[in-house]
Amino acid sequence: MSVIESIKNVSYKVTDFYIQGLRSMTLGKTLWKIIAVKLFIILFVFKLFFFPDILKKTYKTDTQRSQHVLEALTSHHSMTLSNIQGNSTILKNSYFRR
Repeated sequence: MSVIESIKNVSYKVTDFYIQGLRSMTLGKTLWKIIAVKLFIILFVFKLFFFPDILKKTYKTDTQRSQHVLEALTSHHSMTLSNIQGNSTILKNSYFRR
């Protein structure tokens, strides 16, 4: 038996195991329905009420939105780099003062 045939055989056994298990479920089907309802609530309802699209409300076009995001990302990055450089010189100076 080749490696490919053994992989096909194992994958067939695994899929058959899960198919037979799902067919014979009684309580599990109800639990999966509850899980599906919870996922729907979490993904759709929470997104609508708790995560509004602020960029769409603030900016009218996609270019304005992308420009704002680009400026926010680059200004934060440059500010972080200047903070790191400033802190490293402070650390060096305080180390050599001892």
